[in-house]
Amino acid sequence: MKVQDIYTYPVKSLGGIKTDSALALEKGFQFDRRWMLVDLDGKFLSQRTEHQLALFQTQITEGGLLVTHKLDFENGVTIPFSTTLQNSLEVSVWDDTVEALALSEEIDDWFSSYLKKPCRLVFFPEGYERAVSPKYADHGENVSFADAFPYLLISQASLDDLNQKLDKPVPMNRFRPNLVVAGVEPFSEDIWKEIQIGEVRFKVAKPCARCVLTTVDQETGIKGREPLATLARYRTVDKKVLFGQNLLALNEGRINAGDPVRIISYKS
Repeated sequence: MKVQDIYTYPVKSLGGIKTDSALALEKGFQFDRRWMLVDLDGKFLSQRTEHQLALFQTQITEGGLLVTHKLDFENGVTIPFSTTLQNSLEVSVWDDTVEALALSEEIDDWFSSYLKKPCRLVFFPEGYERAVSPKYADHGENVSFADAFPYLLISQASLDDLNQKLDKPVPMNRFRPNLVVAGVEPFSEDIWKEIQIGEVRFKVAKPCARCVLTTVDQETGIKGREPLATLARYRTVDKKVLFGQNLLALNEGRINAGDPVRIISYKS
């Protein structure tokens, strides 16, 4: 059993980056969902309603985070990693209201022009706090702009099991995991309680409830019915469709593709 793939998603709901190695921090992998688009009221934007966000691609470069659009690849924008800006504002992610840093009007205008609506890009520095729900936190952990947890793990076998039930298979990017594990039976991750990957121990906090974002084709930005309709037929618990497991990192360290995954304990 090993790590097959590692993904980070620097800007919430934009395209992700597949990488061979990533530094696991309390809030998530380094650079993961540290940026987010918000409307003029500070409410986060998501593929759930803004399906065209799937067409934005991200890339880590020496100069910063490069964002491009699939329909206009040459006209990208670079977002510096470091900022001395002190222009803070309140933004909301679901029920959480947190402080974030506003970036530049130039960057805001770039995104607004493609979305055809005014929006702003905001940044969540490492020193800022957004608490994980106390119901699931182990030591008062924090999360960045991810929905609720810093990490999401899915086994390749679970996706394979789903694809056998679909008329048209879907890729893993529909589910936006951070870690994809190979070498296990389908949905083995459902019964894990604590695991070790590379240098890092993880608490398997809770199953991930899936939403309409999984029905957005990440290549076209077009929404359909699948795979959520099929998942709902055999992965519904308490009216929630479950696929993948949310994790909390119990320490920091580096994780590499190919690292073994060790099960420390199982759920009772």
